[in-house]
Amino acid sequence: MCWEKMEPWPARPERESNSMKMELIQPFINAADAVLSQGMQGATRVGNLTMEEEAYRRKGVAGMVTLTGDIEGRIILDLEPHTAVRVASHYAGAELPESDTLVKETIFELANQVVGNAISALNDQGFHFRVHPPLLLTAQEGDKTSEDTEALVICFETPLGSVFMNVALRYNRKRLADHAAVGA
Repeated sequence: MCWEKMEPWPARPERESNSMKMELIQPFINAADAVLSQGMQGATRVGNLTMEEEAYRRKGVAGMVTLTGDIEGRIILDLEPHTAVRVASHYAGAELPESDTLVKETIFELANQVVGNAISALNDQGFHFRVHPPLLLTAQEGDKTSEDTEALVICFETPLGSVFMNVALRYNRKRLADHAAVGA
C-alpha cells in the first residue's frame, strides 16, 4: 500500500511564484490515473502525496522523462521490481522474468503515455514543450530538489501494485518573463 511505503515530509516554506503549481501537476495526476486504470483494466486510487526535499530515492524499475520549454523538469515513473514484472507481464500477456528487457520497455511506454497525455492537456492551455526520450534510472539516489524546483511524489494504488510518480517541474524563468512582458 502507498501509505506504508512513503512518509510525508514536513511542510516547506512558501516559495517564489516560479515554484511548482498544482495547475502543472494536475494534468500528470489525471493522465497517470487514466493510463494506469485503462492499461491495467482496473480501478486506481491516488494514495499518498508528499513533497520530496531530499534526493530522489529509486524504489525499483524507474523511467525518467525530461521536459524543456515553457515548463522544464522531469517526471519519473517508478515501480518496485515485483510490481514492474507484474505490470509488464500483464501487458505482454505472459509471465516475464525480472531480467526481461520488456519490463524496462513497459515502464518507458507507460511513462511516455502519461507524459504525452499530460503534455497534450498543457499544450491546450498554451504551454509549449520538448519531451525527451525516457531514461532508465539505475542509481539508488538521484538529484536533490533545488530552491526553484520542488518534487511531488504521488503513489497510485493499482490492481497490480503501487506505482510511484515523482514530478519535479518549474516554470522556465526566461519564458515566464517573456510571457509577462507581452501580457500573455
